[in-house]
Amino acid sequence: MNKNEQFVISINRELGSGGRTIGSMLAEKLGVHFYDKAVIKALEEKYQLTVEEIEKLKGRKHNWWADFERIANIGQGMTSAYSSSFTSNGTNQPTTYEMFKVETEILQDIVDEESCVVAGRSGFFVFRNHPNHLSVLLQASLPHRVARVARKQNITEEEARKIIEKVDRMRENYVKKFTNTSRYDARSYDMVITMDKITDEDAVALILDYIDRQS
Repeated sequence: MNKNEQFVISINRELGSGGRTIGSMLAEKLGVHFYDKAVIKALEEKYQLTVEEIEKLKGRKHNWWADFERIANIGQGMTSAYSSSFTSNGTNQPTTYEMFKVETEILQDIVDEESCVVAGRSGFFVFRNHPNHLSVLLQASLPHRVARVARKQNITEEEARKIIEKVDRMRENYVKKFTNTSRYDARSYDMVITMDKITDEDAVALILDYIDRQS
């Protein structure tokens, strides 16, 4: 990746590995914007859903339209412009694939305009054809992740473990559904960093050093 040209860095991460913090720190060091759930926020505004509801719905294996409609009351909430854009299944009801397409388009619009760091959002796949893309996976052992989530959210380690297991399952279902690969496949990344024995600052330094060597 050449930092002297327009670029995108995607940070895919396991919950509890520090991905959001590291992505934000990296963006600050590079003087660019950082995007994570801001992308989901755009979907929230379109469909009048909370971030948590969208994440939950997207992570399911099966058709979730009934739940989507019940929560969002989307038949009354969507503007005519968005309604008319979702007709591939013969209705105004967006499918999971259409949702993924919308999110992908939002991400691609962002990187067309500026250099940035993007956390999650299947960035390793969405930006796979970008000419100046660095893809990073942050991972850590389960004990490390549990301890971090428990500390950050001020919950017990048992509660943190349950959250991690649920989020891991949801994210893997989502990634497999739309990319036909596992988010754990190291071949999708330029760098894979294990966080157990290093700090967030160390991880940022490693990524910056890698970039400097490529530029």
